[in-house]
Amino acid sequence: MSSKETSREKILEAATLLFHLKGYHATGLSEILKESGAPKGSLYYHFPNGKEQLAIEAINLSAKTISTAIKENLATYDDPVEAFQYHIGTIAERFKDIERKTQFKNVPLGLLAMETVFVNENLRQACEETFIIWEKLFYDKLRTSGYSEDRACLISGTISALIEGGVTLCFTKKSSEPLHHVNKMIPLLLSQ
Repeated sequence: MSSKETSREKILEAATLLFHLKGYHATGLSEILKESGAPKGSLYYHFPNGKEQLAIEAINLSAKTISTAIKENLATYDDPVEAFQYHIGTIAERFKDIERKTQFKNVPLGLLAMETVFVNENLRQACEETFIIWEKLFYDKLRTSGYSEDRACLISGTISALIEGGVTLCFTKKSSEPLHHVNKMIPLLLSQ
């Protein structure tokens, strides 16, 4: 890996973490550079369109990373209830030690999505596309488990909303409890 690639990746990783933790508007470019340890000139070299480009690439990185985790987690169990409970449980585990912030670089995008919806259409679209990708993964698991198209569509959107809301509450309460509550409702939600 060249130093240019390393510098770019460090900037993107730092930006992803900070955008997840602080949001788009509260994260400054100087803070991203400080967190990444990358030279100042490298930011605009790698991201010539600035902060918006960096945020979109951070969203895309999260989409890819979390999609991989969703696929792996849902593939762990054939039974959809166990699979979704396992997936949600892995997210909840991150909130056991909330002060260790680096574990939150790949949590759902609620904060970033909420703060950009009315002020930056490009970021809103990137977040929406990410949610669609994740819901499709949930949908696919449900369809292969025998759920009808309509029911799989309804449940996948509901699970996505429950996870996003659960993550927001976990941050607010500094506790994994809200996602554990979501997990207790999965059998009821998935009952046929």
